[in-house]
Amino acid sequence: MNEENKKETVCAVVVTYNRKNLLLECLEAIRRQTSPVDGIYIIDNASDDGTPELLKEKGYIPELPPFNISEPYEIEHKISNLVDGNPIKVFYVRMHENTGGAGGFYEGVKRGYERGYDWLWLMDDDGLPEKDCLMKLQLYREDLNIVGSLVVASDNSSELTWKLRVVDSLGNFIPRRYFSNVEEVKKQVKNGIYYGFPNFFNSVLIKKEVIAKVGFPNKDLFIWGDEVEYAMRLKKLGYKMGVCVDSIFRHPKINHKTISDVKLYYMFRNTYYIYRLYSDIQFNNLFLRLIYPVYIFIKFSKFLILRFKFKLTAKIVRAIVSALFGGKLISYSK
Repeated sequence: MNEENKKETVCAVVVTYNRKNLLLECLEAIRRQTSPVDGIYIIDNASDDGTPELLKEKGYIPELPPFNISEPYEIEHKISNLVDGNPIKVFYVRMHENTGGAGGFYEGVKRGYERGYDWLWLMDDDGLPEKDCLMKLQLYREDLNIVGSLVVASDNSSELTWKLRVVDSLGNFIPRRYFSNVEEVKKQVKNGIYYGFPNFFNSVLIKKEVIAKVGFPNKDLFIWGDEVEYAMRLKKLGYKMGVCVDSIFRHPKINHKTISDVKLYYMFRNTYYIYRLYSDIQFNNLFLRLIYPVYIFIKFSKFLILRFKFKLTAKIVRAIVSALFGGKLISYSK
């Protein structure tokens, strides 16, 4: 078979931590795709809820990983897709510790890229791609090297799970403008694509040649914001991205009021780190660029005040200062 007729391969990358039942639903949704994947990388961040046991029971892995490991451990297996019964390669990676979503996607993207897959399809374990989700993304792979699905709320197909940034005709962000529902996005669509930022790590298809230039996700971010940093890195390199509005990925909405201390800490720290690196492409207006750090702290400080957690606040302030002024990224500690 010559190079022009060679079928391009797709590998899904799913990162999971202590959500075995949701993970199973996600994996089965991947196996039901009308355009079958060639491989699945499951990155298990040292789950302790019986995730490997369930995967073995359901035929995703042939054996359990060793109990005590000091580095990531990979198991390769095969399972059939649920459309035509053809095999899918499954690579289960048991992490030696919880490296967060950032560490998980770093591991998955790196391993999928090094195995030579032409495209990687990135997603969280609590999302559900509709059966034609991948097929509709692939319709645009000749025009876009990075294309994402429309991420809608699990219980409301007309509502976006997260707001989407609004961009102008040159691809620049319009300050304080976001889409919050599906109809708003569809009004800006051209040939089935909204040429703006997709929701990274939630059903985004990315080509290996792009990964070769942009590198892997930043594992030091641990959680919250790692997907934004990766998207900003791509934008800074000039890559054109888009959202295929007919490709649907369902994901539950997040209640910020119940966010854990750990996630709150990394949300603050990583937001300021990303601002330091990419404020030049987020804000064309110098005043907005200067006022943004103050605005963000005021906007989210209510979550700290309501908890009366002064030690946590002190930790967050220290992490912000270090991230904002070029110091090291300080990890959360109790």
